[in-house]
Amino acid sequence: MRSDQKSKHQLPTDDKCMMPIPWRFVSSWNCTACGMCCKSYDVVLSFPEWVGIVRSCGVGVTEPGINKFHLRRRNNGSCVFLCKFFDRWLCNLQNMKPIACKLWPFKILDRPRFGGPNEAVYNYGDQRLFVYVDPLCRGIRWGNPTQEFTRKTTTELVEIALGMRKKQYYSTSRISYRPVYFGARVRKII
Repeated sequence: MRSDQKSKHQLPTDDKCMMPIPWRFVSSWNCTACGMCCKSYDVVLSFPEWVGIVRSCGVGVTEPGINKFHLRRRNNGSCVFLCKFFDRWLCNLQNMKPIACKLWPFKILDRPRFGGPNEAVYNYGDQRLFVYVDPLCRGIRWGNPTQEFTRKTTTELVEIALGMRKKQYYSTSRISYRPVYFGARVRKII
């Protein structure tokens, strides 16, 4: 959006900018595989997610909390499953990635929790949901939502949150990195 154009929705300009913001302020979003989410946030696991991860990777990759489980973090604060792949950061839990990781930087709620209910509302069938986004994510493009973002990305996120979908396409990094080895291009492996 050009600077001389006015957005249909105006972003807050006060201290509330660090709170999650309604999805209708987002033009589009793509995971840039920067790893910020895996370096800065604790991942809460549901009990079935915890059981699956423990069965596959051992109990040492998780930490118990008072009433929930978390993915363990390294001494530098990053998730134990975060790995560097050339200039990108990837998750080693792709086949069993927790819902919290699949949804980040979005929050899908059944009631408006962070304000802006008119801008946060998302109607999915007969369900009225409220979608917010963490403004610190680097993959956010601000403005009026594009059709692809509204119909594909947001719908996919809502379906993941509702347990109707497991696989990600629009809500995960689409790495198109083709490194050169010994002067020859190799096929894309991710």
